[in-house]
Amino acid sequence: MKLRILLSLYLLAGACYAPVASVGAPNVPEATPAATPPPKRFNFVDIRRRAEVLANQPYQDPTGKLPDFLAKLDYDQYRDIRFKGEKSLWRDSGLPFEIQFAPLGFLFNRQVTINVVTDGESKPVEYANDLFDYGRNAVPDNLPKDLGFAGFKVLYPLHTDSHYDEVAVFLGASYFRAVGQGQNYGLSARGLALDTGLPKPEEFPYFREFWLEKPTKDSTELIVYALLDSQSVAGAYRFAIRPGVATQIDVKTSLFARNKIQKFGVAPLTSMFFHGALNERFFDDFRPQVHDSDGLLLASGNGEWIWRPLNNPPRLRINAYQDTNPRGFGLLQRDRAFDNYQDLEAHYQTRPSLWVEPQGDWGKGSVELIEIPSDAERYDNIAAFWVPERPVEAGQQLEFNYRLSFFLDLPNLSPGGRTLASRVGAGGAGDLNPDIRRFVIDFGGEALAKLANDAPVQAVVSGSTGQIKNVVVQKNSHGNSWRLSFELLPQGTDPSELRGFLKLGNDVLTETWSYQWTVAK
Repeated sequence: MKLRILLSLYLLAGACYAPVASVGAPNVPEATPAATPPPKRFNFVDIRRRAEVLANQPYQDPTGKLPDFLAKLDYDQYRDIRFKGEKSLWRDSGLPFEIQFAPLGFLFNRQVTINVVTDGESKPVEYANDLFDYGRNAVPDNLPKDLGFAGFKVLYPLHTDSHYDEVAVFLGASYFRAVGQGQNYGLSARGLALDTGLPKPEEFPYFREFWLEKPTKDSTELIVYALLDSQSVAGAYRFAIRPGVATQIDVKTSLFARNKIQKFGVAPLTSMFFHGALNERFFDDFRPQVHDSDGLLLASGNGEWIWRPLNNPPRLRINAYQDTNPRGFGLLQRDRAFDNYQDLEAHYQTRPSLWVEPQGDWGKGSVELIEIPSDAERYDNIAAFWVPERPVEAGQQLEFNYRLSFFLDLPNLSPGGRTLASRVGAGGAGDLNPDIRRFVIDFGGEALAKLANDAPVQAVVSGSTGQIKNVVVQKNSHGNSWRLSFELLPQGTDPSELRGFLKLGNDVLTETWSYQWTVAK
């Protein structure tokens, strides 16, 4: 896997902190067997109670620092430290899941406490230096024996019963990733995003403690609990991880605000877009496209489906799509053709898409998309998340439940015609005029493919600024799809919010293509 550095991790203030003691059963006086109450079983309520108590206390920054040996590791040196597979948690129990722990070092400089819940009882996992093979790194003789872990990986026999594949990893702040069958790691999810994209430092909550519920031999899901903390929020999380063709993670959250929060990002996704078909910046790269995701898909509460192609803009770009009770949103990788990437190492054509499906009503707010200018593929420069309409006040409690799906393709996700490709170039009749921009969008799907070549399909195209002209709709027999093209004559320097979809009579045939065109300066 190529080097991937989350831009936000550079800003993480890092150091070790003292582990928090696990929640245990209260002491009760002895009683006769008939009067003995059932033993207390650890569950989400315990984490929620911990988070509520934590939120009513002043936030304490982690103290201490990593030994120089770990703090000065570069990416390759850190990756050379490997957990010994034979020491995997539950390896000798014949269970469908195994756990391997991640070492501290490089950018991962916060110690997290990890517990195992067995038959309702929680006990911390003991750390030992000999759990790891340090590879070619020169290990000092005085390496502390209580360093602790930075996170953990989840393994499961995803493809064959005889081999355990890595299917999820929780590592760094509140970041976690997962894959399904035939997928390679790509974009990440986060527990929470606070004040992201504002003209002030972003706040980075982190998972300070985890609880792993020991599965049974018949389990098809792994339950993970987490305690989140930051300057402004403490929270309880429950993750139900179900590996498969499309790996799903059901997320249950209970959040408590210490301070007022201007922008509260729920179910945040983080991805990378370096360059692609719609990008007008020049990249000296033999590969046609380089990205983990190529678009943002929205399923609005009113039933409209919106596709927004991603870009690597010359300046920071933030778009907010207002909605009420969204049905879903996600960052997708729709282009699955190797020819469009030509990368034998990164395999961008098998990077997962990630869909967020809210459980229950989320009220009014907006799905926000942030695109950050980037000069290398090692940086994650795309973020998307839900923002409630009103700022979160100090002392406020919030509940959000949602399902995450990591997939290569979900054919029924967008019921109408889907955007297959978006391109832009110079327009004009005869000689090309770079001041006129021609947009070409291909829509595909079973219903569209069945339409006759001469079907009276029409396009509805609009722009907030500039003039739209030369709108053309035609059947593309090469891809069994329909192509919409139009020209934009920019006026002034204000961005133009472009929208377009196809219809037949009064029937809408496709999702709405949406894009913000900005005049280059």
